[in-house]
Amino acid sequence: MQKARQDRMFLFLAVMSIVTTMGFQVWRTLFNNFAVDVVGLAGNHMGMIQSVREVPGFLALLVVYATLVIKEHRLSALSVIILGLGISLTGVFPSYAGLIFTTLLMSFGFHYFETTNQSLTLQYFDKHTSPWVMGKLRSYSAASAILIGIVLYFVSSKLSYELLFGILGALVVIAGVWGLVQHPTREDLVPQAKKMILRKRYSLYYFLTFMAGARRQIFVAFAVFLLVEKFHFTVKEITLLFMLNNAVNYFLSPLIGKAIIRFGEQKVLSTEYLSLIFIFIAYATVETKAVMAVLYVLDHIFFNFSMGIRTFFQKVGDADHMAPTMAVGFTINHIAAVVIPVLGGLAWIIDYRIPFIGGAIMSLISLIAVQFISGSIRKAEVRHSAITT
Repeated sequence: MQKARQDRMFLFLAVMSIVTTMGFQVWRTLFNNFAVDVVGLAGNHMGMIQSVREVPGFLALLVVYATLVIKEHRLSALSVIILGLGISLTGVFPSYAGLIFTTLLMSFGFHYFETTNQSLTLQYFDKHTSPWVMGKLRSYSAASAILIGIVLYFVSSKLSYELLFGILGALVVIAGVWGLVQHPTREDLVPQAKKMILRKRYSLYYFLTFMAGARRQIFVAFAVFLLVEKFHFTVKEITLLFMLNNAVNYFLSPLIGKAIIRFGEQKVLSTEYLSLIFIFIAYATVETKAVMAVLYVLDHIFFNFSMGIRTFFQKVGDADHMAPTMAVGFTINHIAAVVIPVLGGLAWIIDYRIPFIGGAIMSLISLIAVQFISGSIRKAEVRHSAITT
């Protein structure tokens, strides 16, 4: 683990992950209250905006072709710059159309950074180290989210939304420019395929990625909106909840990475999806504000278990397939993500419980699917042994 800490790519990914998290935390903390209090949007509007937000994720496979003209780590830094620009402009366009535009810009930066972040992690760190690296990066991200949460808590009542989005987004842009001039790469890596990769033997990874995207959208699109619309959480209360959330994840994320190394992806992901079944049902039935806050924290904790899907692929995938498959995986992840917020927003109009019951059903399906992980890993090990002998 000490060797991983000293790798220049680890430092690069750590800094980029920290500023990306800070920027996205600003957007996520302020956006729902800004949309409701200033722009006056309803559930169906939020569903459409969240669907638009996922379009860049759906187009993540274009990262493969972008790396033909720009090195992957520089594409990662450029994505951070675009993320910062999207955040900075959010308060400037307080309208439904304006929020669609700035959300789309912000999202291109966020999703393309996440795609390259995952790819670079799997390329530069082996399967015995990558879960720890992913957990550590999430821990650093959680700490940065706490820091920005403290800032927002004290300044949100003193500054306008326009200034908050503008100033904090500009800081993300500056950090992205720093990343653009860094040189964290090594020459001893397996060259990555510069084309889209689809293989039948990766089917379980594709399916789990698809279901994770569907489940995640219920959490991202409607959980915070439920807190704001039904339970009337204020900006300060949302900020405090995010800070608590990230304080817990600061300590737990490295432990989740270590748990994957020790117990394997199948057991860790089974724990996640079994727990989420009950959490989503509770979202649809709980009427107490305090309990709802606890559910949100638990939901976010189990969301971090999903790093096991990527480390599972590292065990079954070919070494030169990491970058293109992470890009394809992001696209698959967002197929459902583009559709579900719209459908969920329409269902919300009928009954806000419907999206959460849907989340429980998706978690059950995922729980069944992850029982095939160990068998898939064994088949991959046999295949790799046959190739090398």
